[in-house]
Amino acid sequence: MTKHLLSTRWRVWLAAVLLGLGSTWASAQAAKPAAMDDPVPTQKAAPAEQGGIKSQNIFDIRPDADTDPNYANQTNGERRVVQPGNNAPMWRDVHKGVTGTSSLPYPEVGNLIQGQVQYPGSRLTTAGEAWRQVRNNWIVPYGGSLLLIVVVAIALFYFAKGTIELHGAETGRKIERFTHFERAAHWVNAIAFVVLALSGIVMAFGKFFLLPVIGSTLFGWLTYALKNAHNFVGPLFVVSLIVVFLTFVRDNLPSKDDITWLLKGGGLFGGQEVPSHRFNAGEKVLFWAGVFLLGALVAGSGVFLDKIVPGVEFTRANMQVAHMIHASAAVLMMAAFIGHIYMGTLGMRGAYSAMKTGYVDETWAKEHHELWYDDIKAGKIPAQRSGTKAAPEGEPAKA
Repeated sequence: MTKHLLSTRWRVWLAAVLLGLGSTWASAQAAKPAAMDDPVPTQKAAPAEQGGIKSQNIFDIRPDADTDPNYANQTNGERRVVQPGNNAPMWRDVHKGVTGTSSLPYPEVGNLIQGQVQYPGSRLTTAGEAWRQVRNNWIVPYGGSLLLIVVVAIALFYFAKGTIELHGAETGRKIERFTHFERAAHWVNAIAFVVLALSGIVMAFGKFFLLPVIGSTLFGWLTYALKNAHNFVGPLFVVSLIVVFLTFVRDNLPSKDDITWLLKGGGLFGGQEVPSHRFNAGEKVLFWAGVFLLGALVAGSGVFLDKIVPGVEFTRANMQVAHMIHASAAVLMMAAFIGHIYMGTLGMRGAYSAMKTGYVDETWAKEHHELWYDDIKAGKIPAQRSGTKAAPEGEPAKA
């Protein structure tokens, strides 16, 4: 019995040894260089029309001898072929911008990385990286600096000059400055602008001043919510901007009196305001440069980024150009309208009440917009334009 068991154990041990030797020999044959066996013909990366880039394991890159133990034994032809343990050829083609295949309908979805570009005085890089450098090295730092400079300048001006007060006493007689429709158009556009400005500031600059305070989790949820608010409020801003432009364009047409206002700086530093019509030259410059020019750039590029422009391919290159235009114009627009918001609230007594109630005191109209007031007195412009009756002295006008 014992002799039979020993004989069985020896047979099992011998079979295991032979199996191990066989496995070792098979591994050695598989690891032999291709030049010592059947040669492998050189292949190029598959172009887009032939099915795109294919790989057995896209996460197993192994591009060089540091990560591939068999790299030194491979021929040049093998190194250019995608195979187990060597995906470097595929990633080289990806880096060059070779188009693969995908079932998704979006343009360029088969391109993982944009093609390389060479700008004068710079190294060869991908188009996506070039856009990233423009955003991070130009738009963000210089745009943020401009906004900070404007805020600090206005704060210094406020503490130095204070609120612009009336020189004369109020009469109690009210003049309608803005109709119900004009105020509604203004406030819809203003609210949309504030939402877009705040969300844009957080998305562009929030990681510098907000992320360290509230942490990454809350900051992530906040930016996600603001991004969606930005995308949905954007079209509302575009429509309201068009309405505001059409509503106020007539009273913002240039006149010869605007030249005098500009040459004297609106009397801002002289202590006495320069006579102007319903809107002075400064407000007209803001209207044409801010509302019309910058507004058109911001609205047009924003609608494009929202992908609601018909008949246009939303490629990465087009989206990058649209983003740079949108961000640059938005920063300039915010810088300009920070001054407008200041003058409409803290900067001038009675300006906010004019947009809130629609009426200004007769003294306010005479001191700040004397030519407009003279036209009203002469009957060229009605004091009440929305069907309201003139108010008795000391009371606001009533419908």
